[in-house]
This record gives sequence, C-alpha cells and structure tokens, in this order.
Amino acid sequence: MANELFDLTAKVAIVTGSTRGIGRAIAEGLARAGANVVISSRKADKCEEVANAIKAEGHEATAIACHIGKREDVEHLVSETRKRYGKIDILVCNAAVNPYYGPMSGLTDDAFTKVIDSNVRSNLWLCNLTIPDMAERKDGSVIIVSSIGGLKGSLNLGMYAISKAADFQLARNLAVEWGPKNIRVNCIAPGLVRTDFARALWENPEMLARAEAMTPLRRIGEPDDIAGAAVFLASRAGNWTTGQVIVIDGGVTIGPG
Repeated sequence: MANELFDLTAKVAIVTGSTRGIGRAIAEGLARAGANVVISSRKADKCEEVANAIKAEGHEATAIACHIGKREDVEHLVSETRKRYGKIDILVCNAAVNPYYGPMSGLTDDAFTKVIDSNVRSNLWLCNLTIPDMAERKDGSVIIVSSIGGLKGSLNLGMYAISKAADFQLARNLAVEWGPKNIRVNCIAPGLVRTDFARALWENPEMLARAEAMTPLRRIGEPDDIAGAAVFLASRAGNWTTGQVIVIDGGVTIGPG
C-alpha cells in the first residue's frame, strides 16, 4: 500500500534549478519513486552531469538547460519535455535568485525586477504553459519551492521574502482556479538548508551555531530533508492536498528552540 501511494512510475516531472541543493534532491527523489525527470538549470553541462548520475542509478532523466528569467528558455524547456516524453505530470518550480542582501531602503529597481521575474513571474510562466495540458487529463501536481522567509519580516532578505510570500499566494490562486480539473498546486517552505544558495548563512560558525540553537531539532536542514515532501505532493498520497504551504524547518517557526 505504501509503495502504491508514493509510486510515480511513468509520470513526467520538470524540476527547475535541479543541478544542486534542494532541486537536485527533489529530482533524485522523484526519479527513485519512478518518475521520468527533466533536469534543468542555466548550465547545460551541469544538467547533463546530474541527469547522467540519475541514469547511472537505473532511473530515467534528461537534461534541458533553461534560464528561468527568459520566456523563450521557459517555452523551450516545456516544448522539449513534451517532445521527449509526450506529457508533463509534475512541475517543480525550485529555481530562484537573491541578488540583494540588505535593508529595503537600499533595494534598486533592477534588483527588485530581477527577483520578481525569476522567483514569481517565471513560476507563473511555467504554470500557464503546463497546467492546461494537465487539466485535459484531469491530473497534475505543481510544487513551488518557497521559503519560511515568506512567513515573517526580514532585516536583510526582505525582497527575497516578498517574492516567497508571493509564491504562497500564486499557489493558492492556481489551486482555486484549477482545482475543478484535479490539479493540485502547493508550496514547500524550507527553513535554513545546507545548500550553496544559503552558504553565507551557514558557513559562518557563529551564524550556524545561532541557527541551530533556535531550531528545536538542533540542526539545519539537508537537501534530502525536503525531497520527501515533494514526492508526497506529486504522488497519489497527496491527492487531496492543494493550496497549502508545507513548512519544513526543523521547528524554527513554532517558537524558541
């Protein structure tokens, strides 16, 4: 029964930003559950490297490079996936940027635009390009990897937090719009995870010690800690879950550690 609930055999999944960190862990988790996985990031060689590693484990994967801030790249990602596999069942919007660290008073227009374009608009592009075909089959799952940053104020990551809060609402809106066609749209909101993207927040010993002390489980997350939730949301186990934000943060947001 458990295997059937989480079985993704013959499903096709696109995972953006999947050459490292959380995206790669999710792609590997989906592949191990049986899905055909499209590995995507800006660098084609890195995509090939991860796809080959997944295939070496005996699973199916293909590499399609994509800059999520460019609509033509996003359209190419979707069209090439359909050419390769014929359909898309699962969309994981994981790629994101954070070009600015500091107070909102210092935020430039260019940085604002880059964050919104990459972290929000690209997700909408991907959803609008993939969901209609899912709706025709009356089955599909969209997973947006957001952040607990979208749940609270921030001194230095305010713009990033705004984009992640916007992703929560994007998921809720799409869940309402497409729910009658059996499309589920959800967010995963990780806390601090040991990735290259968040390296500045955990590589400093003092910052790491502070983060661990504030976490009830007394450690920061690892990429694999996030993958299981994505498999749940993509599979039959998550068939009645939509419009939700699943927080995975070791307990940080429940209060003092």
